[in-house]
Amino acid sequence: MFADNVLIVTIVAAFLIAVLIGPLFIPFLRRLKFGQAIREEGPQSHQKKAGTPTMGGTIILLALIFTVLKFANSSMEVTFLLLVTLGYGLIGFMDDFLKIRRKHNLGLTAKQKFAGQILLAIGAYILLIMMGHDTSLHLPGTPWKLELGYFYFPFLLFLLVGTTNAVNITDGLDGLLAGTGAIAFGAYAIIAWFGQNYDTAIFSAAVVGGVLGFLVFNAHPARVFMGDTGSLALGGALAGIAIMTKTELLLAIIGGVFVVETLSVILQVISFKTRGKRIFRMSPLHHHFELTGWSEWRVVVTFWLVGMFFAGLGVYLEVVTIK
Repeated sequence: MFADNVLIVTIVAAFLIAVLIGPLFIPFLRRLKFGQAIREEGPQSHQKKAGTPTMGGTIILLALIFTVLKFANSSMEVTFLLLVTLGYGLIGFMDDFLKIRRKHNLGLTAKQKFAGQILLAIGAYILLIMMGHDTSLHLPGTPWKLELGYFYFPFLLFLLVGTTNAVNITDGLDGLLAGTGAIAFGAYAIIAWFGQNYDTAIFSAAVVGGVLGFLVFNAHPARVFMGDTGSLALGGALAGIAIMTKTELLLAIIGGVFVVETLSVILQVISFKTRGKRIFRMSPLHHHFELTGWSEWRVVVTFWLVGMFFAGLGVYLEVVTIK
């Protein structure tokens, strides 16, 4: 019976741990004066959020670690997933810490972040080689696959760095990333379970529970922000799970919200530099809808619904392929 319900048990356990940690950890962040600095170029309505405790992603990571150690096996798959999750989370933690110390919304430089992300990708690739990982890519919804061989490394680098930054970009409104993240990881828990990748499924479920527990404190009006500590860690975890389930290309569908958010930034920059005009009132896309008059809560819920559509499509394509 426990084996049949292990995903639900894992989600509930991680959720409860996060909910219990939150009331202890948030006042601790306040005492340390770990408040969020708000970008001056962002929406003016966000300036009132200045000083809200950040680095709340630590709550998610603690819930994840405790739950995974309890319910998952000590496998190479779990080791890999913890490496990319905690590794990128550490980069985010350093970025958050420097922002707080400098009392400005600038932490690590872009070059420093990128260097750290590349080093982690190299470490992840070495571990995959040791695991004898399949270097082919499976085309979603088809039985076809493309063997990359040595070219799998640059693809892996793009996947890890791209996903972590795309997820980070999405973390701009109360509950936005927590909700869309829970949906995406929930989809991967199902996919991993159907693919008999049980440790990966449990890991995914643990993230779902931890993120939902964090959402209790992060929903509008947020009492704590996850910071780069949480957003980069979630991005690393999402990419890592896609790698373990051999659904690297499917990630673009399941994480469709993150892709759209990133494209909105890229298109905005290209348009402004080439034509001197902006496509959106502000990027990422969630800020555009805010500036058109939508309430923050309306934007967040709409993005959650879009995330559910992408996640459902991804699960459908993969489960059909597996069957």
